[in-house]
Amino acid sequence: MSLQPKGLPEIPAQTVAVARTAFPHGTLAMRARDRLSDVFADEPFTEASDAVGAPGLAPAVLSLVTVLQFTENLTDRQAAAMAVRAIDWKYALGAELTDTGFDASV
Repeated sequence: MSLQPKGLPEIPAQTVAVARTAFPHGTLAMRARDRLSDVFADEPFTEASDAVGAPGLAPAVLSLVTVLQFTENLTDRQAAAMAVRAIDWKYALGAELTDTGFDASV
């Protein structure tokens, strides 16, 4: 796996619109993204990855998933499912509404 540091991706406009409509006061996942996005950075992990190979998920994304997983007391499989089905998680992760998520083994 290789790493191209880029931090958390920008939140797609449609994801923002749907999430803000569904949760006008926000959720824990949305507040974590809005208030702590600077905490989730890729740069500290660049030395731990190869420069060659297929790009993996960004450490910033994986770190945020881990925090959300912990706060909701979820297994890896449940956290991966939340990244697919929960609008507020898609918002937090900067994912399109149609994003199919990632494998729980990641």
